[in-house]
Amino acid sequence: MAMPLRQSIKVATYLAEQKLRRRDKFPLIVELEPLFACNLKCEGCGKIQHPAGVLKQRMPVAQAVGAVLESGAPMVSIAGGEPLMHPQIDEIVRQLVARKKYVFLCTNAMLLRKKMDKFTPSPYFAFAVHIDGLRERHDESVAKEGVFDEAVEAIKEAKRRGFRVTTNSTFFNTDTPQTIIEVLNFLNDDLKVDEMMISPAYAYEKAPDQEHFLGVEQTRELFKKAFAGGNRRKWRLNHSPLFLDFLEGKVDFPCTAWAIPNYSLFGWQRPCYLMSDGYVPTYRELIEKTDWDKYGRGKDPRCANCMAHCGYEPTAVLATMGSLKESLRAMRETVSGNRE
Repeated sequence: MAMPLRQSIKVATYLAEQKLRRRDKFPLIVELEPLFACNLKCEGCGKIQHPAGVLKQRMPVAQAVGAVLESGAPMVSIAGGEPLMHPQIDEIVRQLVARKKYVFLCTNAMLLRKKMDKFTPSPYFAFAVHIDGLRERHDESVAKEGVFDEAVEAIKEAKRRGFRVTTNSTFFNTDTPQTIIEVLNFLNDDLKVDEMMISPAYAYEKAPDQEHFLGVEQTRELFKKAFAGGNRRKWRLNHSPLFLDFLEGKVDFPCTAWAIPNYSLFGWQRPCYLMSDGYVPTYRELIEKTDWDKYGRGKDPRCANCMAHCGYEPTAVLATMGSLKESLRAMRETVSGNRE
């Protein structure tokens, strides 16, 4: 897998343990949302559409950490909302890192330079900054000027201080192969971020902009062209090779949303953080009481155009681990990237 070598080994060991225990459903990474409030109003996100009373809530530290421990996942992606608005976000991170969980704090970076002193560099921790394009395109997507420039300066400062910095870029049907190439070249070559995650835009039901989500064939054509000419090999993409194959239509997979469960102020969300078919209080109930077979393309019409990482990256990872050929391929890409 395209991730730091130490992290790759831990995840591979974890997956081997699940196989030995004959578990057919288990979490790879938990999407933790300790708040829904945000300081931006992005057109493709519906999180801030919650009532004002919900937006004021902040998840207690013990509850956040307890949910991750309950699941047993080796990795945590802290999202929201904007996590840096949580007054105890540094304590949540500190406790998870102390338990050797790999933590990615997702942020739009508007508060990052102000809050950076609260955090300590660690191989178990990374800031994951959301960047959807170069200056004009990114600022348009977040509906505010100056956000791109602030994010770039925050990334530079975090790198200077020794933090791992990854990025997360979402692409819409207004993107072209060239806009994807331009932003990933910039992140990879100019900013030199540690790793980059990419995803086709997914249809949040409450998102203000419902016109620009990608269809399956649009996604495949877009990434096939963006990946041409050896770009996949030169970019430090935080994805398994098989997931990148999936994006450009070389392979297809079923959805395994159970591998990236979402825990928020409302509890464990069914079936994934893109759809809400109710919440349950415990991880065990989520796994055992959810009819996972009724979700995915060809089963639920809401899933028809979804190719999001939360459903399909885990499938790709499991397929990689189940194939010696693909495991060696992923290992070669990890080693060639000099990720320590």
